[in-house]
Amino acid sequence: MSRLKKTAEIIADDSRILVFQDEVHFQVITSVTRKWAYKGSKPTVDSSPRRKNVPYSGYVIPEMGELITTNPTWFNYETVIQSYRDFIAEYPVAEGKKVCMVIDNAPWHKKAFRLVQEEALEEYSDIRERIELIKLPPYSRDLNPIEQCWRITRRDVTHNIYFPNERVLQETLDDYFKQYRKPNNRLATLCSFKHKN
Repeated sequence: MSRLKKTAEIIADDSRILVFQDEVHFQVITSVTRKWAYKGSKPTVDSSPRRKNVPYSGYVIPEMGELITTNPTWFNYETVIQSYRDFIAEYPVAEGKKVCMVIDNAPWHKKAFRLVQEEALEEYSDIRERIELIKLPPYSRDLNPIEQCWRITRRDVTHNIYFPNERVLQETLDDYFKQYRKPNNRLATLCSFKHKN
């Protein structure tokens, strides 16, 4: 069964909730991009010389447009597994429903997938009860709609903006992400799928 058909099947099943997961780093160093300016002017953007960043793990529910973020210290299989547990705590589902979580093929996802789902270790039974992990095909990050969330975040929040340190950047991002914690049309439209029969 193709991934798109499987996704359509999950969306049509009332007992399952489709969620896409991904990690991202937002750099303190300014990302400079195009902007409107008066002809002949020479706009400048301050930038930090430090190559620090703020990591996020994100979960988007395309049907509702909800975005849930967690703040791991770094990305490895242990922080990914903890992030799954943080998601479960933040997004409880009704009895009898299960989250179908689509993940990419990052090394930390592969190990988490093996431990949680393939080897079905007892210590991860709490995750298996609530979440079924589904891997994207290799080299297909464009099939993960959460990438659109990161794209608009950079456009709305970080492009052409100076952040003096990681704390200010994280506070700014946390405030921005709050608007998407509840169902909203912007992410629901941006992350929606259209399937052919």
